[in-house]
Amino acid sequence: MKKKNTDSSPARTGTRRKAPRTPTGKKYDPKVQASAEESARAGLKERTEEGHIMAGRTPPSQISAARQAGATRKIDTAIRDYSEGMTEDEKLLQQPSPGDQFTRTDPWRVMRIMSEFIEGFDTLASIDRGVTIFGSARISPDDPNYAAAEEVARILATEGFAIITGAGPGIMEAANKGAREGGGRSIGCNIELPFEQGANPYVDTLIDFRYFFVRKTMFIKYSVAFIIFPGGFGTLDELFEAVTLIQTGKIYQFPVILFGRHYWAGLIRWLQARVLAERKIAPGDLDLMVLTDDPAEAAQAVLAAYAAQTRPAPRRRQTDDGATPML
Repeated sequence: MKKKNTDSSPARTGTRRKAPRTPTGKKYDPKVQASAEESARAGLKERTEEGHIMAGRTPPSQISAARQAGATRKIDTAIRDYSEGMTEDEKLLQQPSPGDQFTRTDPWRVMRIMSEFIEGFDTLASIDRGVTIFGSARISPDDPNYAAAEEVARILATEGFAIITGAGPGIMEAANKGAREGGGRSIGCNIELPFEQGANPYVDTLIDFRYFFVRKTMFIKYSVAFIIFPGGFGTLDELFEAVTLIQTGKIYQFPVILFGRHYWAGLIRWLQARVLAERKIAPGDLDLMVLTDDPAEAAQAVLAAYAAQTRPAPRRRQTDDGATPML
């Protein structure tokens, strides 16, 4: 008796295997990937520069060296031993070349990473309560979110909180401006990009970082809360970084405040309908985030969390049976 073929693979059944596609419907191949990466970098530059333009400033890339005045950012070129325009993150993440390339560059790069951590720790060591505010660089001063970020930063600054941002235009500029208006410390943690993005004029303490992961450590280490305004991939990266650290017990009593209910509604619905429904997260994980449209509410959530973070641990007393109940 002839054995029935039960193999239902595409090769056996004659069906054609579907090619993977991007979310916009394009068939994936390396050329599409390369084109998307190039477009993404151009878009990032466009959004950043548009933020400066909407604030009435000339983008740094359009300012010639002859026109610059005052302090300028100096970049250490000690190990820039191949193509200009590559960021230090890009060099670090590349596969090592054959031969002695690893021994000539990567060990020194480890020392550079250490020095960047030390510089960040040294500069920010006096910050005992900072709040980091994230959001799009492509937000004009006329946007309601700009005014909201400025207001929440001002409120927190008057309460003694330092305001930390990525130093760029848009929401970052608004937050640094609010910090200055509230008489608080205004900190900007800039990142090296393939183009010069420039810092907004409201930063009073500026640190330049080469590596994203070092900068992200500073945001978490010196903050007691994150306030997340509408933004793109970078904003989402910081959002999920914080939520993951809370979920895994690395940080405690750390509010992650999503500002703008309408903007974040789609993401929350997807997390509920897909991620939670398929038990990829627990029901309580959604409560790790807070939603608001009110600067005063956002500030109050930070104040409440900070009070919980700094509340003394309950005293214990010895009982006759040797137990130590909390008082």
